[in-house]
Amino acid sequence: MSKKPYISPSFSYVPLEETLEIVPRKKQLFIGIPRETTFQENRVPLTPDAVSVLVNEGHDVVVEHNAGEGSFYFDSDYSEAGARIVYDKADVYKATTIIKAAPISEEELPMLLPGQVVISPIHMPILKPRMLEQLLAKKIIAIAFESIKDDAGANPIVRSMSEIAGNYAILTAARYLSNTDNGKGVLLGGVSGVAPARVLIIGSGVVGEFAARAAFGLGASVSVFDNSVYRLMRLQNNIGRRCFTSVLDPVILAEELRMADVAIGALKPVNGMTPVVVTDAMVSNMKAGSVIIDVSIDRGGCFETSHLTSHEKPVFKKYDVIHYCVPNIASGVSRTASRAISNVLMGIIQQSADMGGMESLILSRSGIRRGVYVYKGCVTNAPIARRLGFKYTDLDLLLSSHS
Repeated sequence: MSKKPYISPSFSYVPLEETLEIVPRKKQLFIGIPRETTFQENRVPLTPDAVSVLVNEGHDVVVEHNAGEGSFYFDSDYSEAGARIVYDKADVYKATTIIKAAPISEEELPMLLPGQVVISPIHMPILKPRMLEQLLAKKIIAIAFESIKDDAGANPIVRSMSEIAGNYAILTAARYLSNTDNGKGVLLGGVSGVAPARVLIIGSGVVGEFAARAAFGLGASVSVFDNSVYRLMRLQNNIGRRCFTSVLDPVILAEELRMADVAIGALKPVNGMTPVVVTDAMVSNMKAGSVIIDVSIDRGGCFETSHLTSHEKPVFKKYDVIHYCVPNIASGVSRTASRAISNVLMGIIQQSADMGGMESLILSRSGIRRGVYVYKGCVTNAPIARRLGFKYTDLDLLLSSHS
């Protein structure tokens, strides 16, 4: 039998001081929302409801005149929410945090102030070395909101915009198949006794899934291609029905394209750019009057015949095939898109204030770090650095060296 432990009468307990977590001091932010004048952008990054929440928390929000007009949010809405309305764009860029719905343009770069935080999307085809040089010289912290990840590891803004893009792509295809827009007069869903239109979707991510849902809902015949069997299985499980699926075999893809009425490109980018999987020859064999919707045009497009179009001139024809290649496709339903973006960005701004500023939030949240592509004079996004010929600096290593 083991002996009981002996405790000497001289033994004493000395209480230790309790170690408490140091809560960062909440920071009041100065937020600027400029009016977008490029890329036919109708979205606004923060709705009046979100601005009201931020103003009530003590933040200063300045909004350029008519910034929300494209989404039917007016100056009076923002003014009633507590924002200040200014008529000079330069006054907006005096804010320490700039939030945009469109990428930074060359015209806006001179107005940026050293050390500012800029939250906006990136549009790779228009990003030029001289633009990046100015961001580096001013030691801007630039965050691409489409690359931000949430706690579940998903890209919340990308998912919302992808859901919109998938639905919108099918509605757009239906429009351009009709005679109203000089199409060949095909109803996407068909009617009794008439074969439905054939929709081919390249990519089985969120865009592909919601495009398939919409196409099935209208009664179209759907086939889906992807280079991942797992994603194809997941799409079928998510939509709850079987459809024709295939890996990206060029022979099978070319045959399906030849019979398709609608082809939707929704492939995910690889190393920042979308792979081209549909060649010029494949498009030339498609039916006259068929429609291509290249949702992937934001990152280069997956059709060799694609090139950028705008909401003002959204389509062009090649080989008698209608091409719709608008990059910011969600801007076509800007009010819905604005609310979706605002829901995410408002939370990020609140977290930033609670943590004592954006730098502290970047340091503590790996999901936010995923969106940072320029940080105080360093390019922290490998695909951008490689594409534009800049030195790449790993943000995690950069932060650890400064901490």
